[in-house]
Formats: sequence, C-alpha cells, structure tokens
Amino acid sequence: MLNSGLLPLSVGPNGVISGDKKIPKECFVKHCDQRRKYPVLYKLEFQAAVKVETHSCRHATKPNNKEKNQNPKCIAYDYNRVVLDQLPDVPDSDYINASYVDSLLKPNAYIVTQGPTENTVNDFWRMIWQENACCIVMLTKTFDFIKVMCIQYWPSAKVNSENYGDLNISVLHEEELANFHIRTIQVVKKQGTNEEETRTLLQFHYTEWPCHTCPFSNAILEFRRRMRAVVGSRLQHDSPIVVHCNDGGGRSGVYLSIDANLELAEEEDCYDVFGYLKTLRQSRKGMVETLNQYKFIYDTLEEFVLCGFSWFPVKELSQKLKQKSMKDPETKLNEYQREYQQICKMTPRFTIGDCAGGHRGDNREKNRDVLIVPPDNFRPYLTSFQGNTFTDYINAVFVDGYTKPREYIVTEWPIKHTPGDFWSLVYDYECSAVVVLCLPPRDSQQYPPFWPEGRHSKKYGPVFTIDHISHNHYANIKTWLFRINKKIVSLTELMAGVKAPPRTVQLFQLTCWPMGHRVPTSTNSLVELMNMVERWRQRIDYGPVVVVSHDGRGRCGVYCSANACIEQVIQHGEVDVFQAVKTVRRHRPQLIENMTEYKYCYDLVLHYVLHYLNKDQKEKK
Repeated sequence: MLNSGLLPLSVGPNGVISGDKKIPKECFVKHCDQRRKYPVLYKLEFQAAVKVETHSCRHATKPNNKEKNQNPKCIAYDYNRVVLDQLPDVPDSDYINASYVDSLLKPNAYIVTQGPTENTVNDFWRMIWQENACCIVMLTKTFDFIKVMCIQYWPSAKVNSENYGDLNISVLHEEELANFHIRTIQVVKKQGTNEEETRTLLQFHYTEWPCHTCPFSNAILEFRRRMRAVVGSRLQHDSPIVVHCNDGGGRSGVYLSIDANLELAEEEDCYDVFGYLKTLRQSRKGMVETLNQYKFIYDTLEEFVLCGFSWFPVKELSQKLKQKSMKDPETKLNEYQREYQQICKMTPRFTIGDCAGGHRGDNREKNRDVLIVPPDNFRPYLTSFQGNTFTDYINAVFVDGYTKPREYIVTEWPIKHTPGDFWSLVYDYECSAVVVLCLPPRDSQQYPPFWPEGRHSKKYGPVFTIDHISHNHYANIKTWLFRINKKIVSLTELMAGVKAPPRTVQLFQLTCWPMGHRVPTSTNSLVELMNMVERWRQRIDYGPVVVVSHDGRGRCGVYCSANACIEQVIQHGEVDVFQAVKTVRRHRPQLIENMTEYKYCYDLVLHYVLHYLNKDQKEKK
C-alpha cells in the first residue's frame, strides 16, 4: 500500500516512515474520496504521524510544576516551551504549560497552551502580556460534562474589570454568534506609581465543541474566517496567536491543522495534512488526539475546497443574483442549481439508529410521516410529566440561528392526540413565539386546531390549559397572545412543592401561504411576519421560536434560513444563503426540499434589503 501512491508516505533506508508529499489543491477531493473508499488509509497515516520522536519534558515534570498541568499527557517539551520571566523569590515561576508551534509558513506562529486553572490564570495573563499576543483562540466551554474545563479568565458581564497579578482585565465589547463569541479585551499594566500601559486584544471563543466530538465543518470554517479577517489586519510579524482548549491537546491540534493548511493553500495551492500532524506531534504531546479528529481535518479542508467562501457584501446582492440566474453553457445549470446540488450532496444522512426515539413503538403514531423523524441528538425532550401514557417524544428538531444556537424548534402541525405534547414543548423550553406557516382547511380532521380559536380557555392533554389574553389580525397575518397554565400531577413534584408558573407566548399565523403552494402569495407579508416576531422577542427574553408547518419540513426551512440571512445582513453587511441553508439542513435534511424554496430564500433577502434594511437601521440609530 505504501508503494501504491495512495498514502503520502515513503520508507527511508533505515526503515523510518516519512511523509513529504504535499497534495495539490485540485487533487485533494480525489485524495479524500480514496480515504472514504479505503478507511484504513486514515488509520495508517494517523498511526505513522503520531509515532514521532519525543523530546524531554524535564521542566513540566518538576514537583513544583506538576500541579500546573491539567493533563499529564499534554505537557510542554523543554526545547520549545514558553519561558516566562522569573518572579523574584518564586521557584519555577518561569514555567507555564505552553509551547511555541510553527505553522506551515511561519516559525512560532502559534502558542498552544492549556485552559487556565485557578493556579495558573495569573501566569496565563503574564504570558499574554510578555508575548504581546493580540489574539486568543479558545476552543472549549468553561464547563462541560459536569467538569470544569477551564476557568473564566475574563470578567463576567456584571463586573467591570478584574485584576490578575499586576494586570487589569476588562471586556470592552462582546459579539455573540450561534457557534462562537468574539470579545474585545483591554489589558492594563501598571508600570510605576502613576504610569500604565494599555493594550487591546481579541478573544475568539468557539462555544459549540463538546469533548470527545467534532463540530460542524462549515461552522469551524466560518469561525476561522472571522478570526483571520480581523486578526490578519492586526497581527504583528512577531506576534503569535494563542490557542487553547481544555488541555492544549486534541482540539487545539485540530484547529491548528485546519488553519495552517488553509494558509498553505492560499500561498501554494496545496495541503499537507499528514506532514503537519507530524510537526504538531513533535511540537507538543497529545495534539490531534484521535483518528476521528484526524478524519475531521480532512473533511473540513475538503468542504473548503468544494464550497470555498460563499458570502458576499450586501451591496453586491442585485448584481450577484443576476449572475446566479445565468446558465453555464457546459453544465446547462445556473448558479442556484449548482449550489443546491452541492448542498444536497453534503447533507448528512441519519440512520434508524440515529432516530431511535421516533421509531419506538409508543412514539410511532406521533409522526405524520415515518420517514421524517428527528435524530435523538438534536430533538427536544419533553420534561413535563403528563401521565404514564405520555413519553418524552415529540416530532420536533432544533435548528441553529445566526446569533444563537438552537434558536428555532421546527415541528409539524399536531395530530389528534399530540396537542398536549405541543404545549409541553412550548412550556418546557420557554419558547417566546410560535410561528405557524400554513392555513389548513377549517374543520379538517387531518389538521385539528391546537389553540383556542375563541376567547375561552381550552385544555390540551391532562395538564395544560391555554388562556386567550388578546389577539390582533392584520392583512395576511393573525396574532394571538396566550397564557399557558400547567397543573402539577406528578406525586414526586407535589411532595417537593414544585410550582409551575404560567407562561405567555405569542402565536403568529401567516394566512397567505395556501396548502399546495410552494411560496406565499405575498413575499412582503412573510418578511413583515419575521419583523413582527423579532420585535416581540426584543420586548421579552429571547426564547426559542417554534416554527410549524403542515408536515414539519416544507416552509420551515425557508423561514429559518431567511431569518439567519437577514440577521447576517444587519450584523455584518454580508449575504450567505448557501451556508444558511446548509446549517438548517444539519438536523433535518428535508428542510429546503426543492430548488423553488432555495431560490425563494434569495428572493426574501433581496426583498428585505430593498424595502426594510434602511428603515430598520434608521430606527436602531
């Protein structure tokens, strides 16, 4: 196999396996296809790369320094460790578990370290100051799986600033996106009695990468794009990027592999995944920890080759849409069709095992279509006890927004025996709004009403009673304000004195999207509905939005994708329908189920930009 050319490896005269073959960008997809066909190739590469010569770790294993290491398997080698300035009368205060790591283009491009602990947080900030770092990339939550991964080493929102040693840290600005936060941090060092020096740096905090899993490729590529867009203009030639996860091992290695290879591709149009993993393992123990992480690096780089950057500035929107509608003479496809085909090829497929909850005997009748069942990892579990015949299942799935993860819960119109489950979903997840995107025929047996149509209260299931508070009806949009009352029936909760406070929710129904129509009869009404929901959510605490269509697939994807795009237009002046649709299809592949819906997402964004954007921006000012 080594001589077949499938592996970028060769055997030297002394029997040592080495890898010196860079993969040209135009051959990279084929290279990945080979590895999918023969998965053993990943394994052979990974095993060969991690068997590198290790170096001494004398400083990391000193008795005074052992407690400064979170994980004894991820420690700094002596030859490339970051050496701190010695503190007077403090033995071994020059040690921090941090290593200089080269990129594929630049020596010492990164400093890889562990997440700060109570013992090491002052050393962490000393290192940031000493190395004049202008960017921190954080790849872990502070708390995950009942374990503290990393202490919060910046002030919370309630505190103006905090002191770490002789450095004062404050957060000047924080921007929240669905998968990561960007914080602008000010660091002030007192030099003398009245003198002080001030620096600012950026922290990019990826928040959706749990231990022992891999994130979504398009989300990590977007994170890296944002980091490079901002840092590229600020980065000094000798200023390294500080990267950490909880222990400075697996996740840090994955991120560095992606970042360094993308940088190499920009300069030389090639990738060197295997060669760079060897570099990482020679620079620090435990980087890229598992075979799955190694595969993820390949998958992410392949996604970049296939998709590239699909965003463009909002000012180019009209011009881009004209270009996208022009057919390619060779393929006979326009850009919309090519993009949609690419999304369909890359959409994940779930097995029956992934969706076991929906296929269980006691849940099967709660699905309108046995083929449209949510994966267990991404479905909301009902927590309100409604009796022994009720389960935790509802045919619903979480969908990420642009600024918040799990911002939407997509579900189907309840069937005869599931309205109680629907209101349990709204109550249990403290949903702020329900958006109904269809208008079934009156007195339909197939689509029974699931909210009170008159002013009277109505009971749904054994524990939920819905009170009508008010309603307002506009052209093509109807709204109701409801109070959800929950009765405690669980003996355990009764004994514990559990209270179930009533909750209010606003329900919005779009009435201009008749059954059987692929798009609404009024685009303006749908955009106005989105604006009404957003204004309502601004007035109350931002809870998830339940999005309902007749089958829980058609229409819902349009609403979620277009909303995410509009938020991107407002927040960053960019349009990226391709990635928005890819994101909403992660957990339910049937969302945006045809070309008409995909093209309509672009039309909705264009309508918003032409008719609402300037007005909304003036109102905010």
